[in-house]
Amino acid sequence: MSISEIPLTADNQHFTVQLGGRWLRFTLLWRDESGWVVDIHSESDEPLISGVPLVTGVDLFEPYRHLGFSGELRVLLDDDATLYPGKTSLGKRSHLLYISA
Repeated sequence: MSISEIPLTADNQHFTVQLGGRWLRFTLLWRDESGWVVDIHSESDEPLISGVPLVTGVDLFEPYRHLGFSGELRVLLDDDATLYPGKTSLGKRSHLLYISA
């Protein structure tokens, strides 16, 4: 098992990253009502996950195991007082981690 941080900034962003031997396209968007949400597409642009809020304490991949995700995708905050990354904390005080299987 290894833990890798996916580098983020506190801006809406699109990037491609290899996780568990699979290339995935991430889109992270700030939505005023929902906070940060993530969409994940396959390398061939097939939508896999849409509009999932970035929250702590859960494996964001868990409900989608049937789509072939391995490992865990987790949000970690430096401040334990909140459950969600704030608008300006993404990549600073809040981190997106991949934990390999």
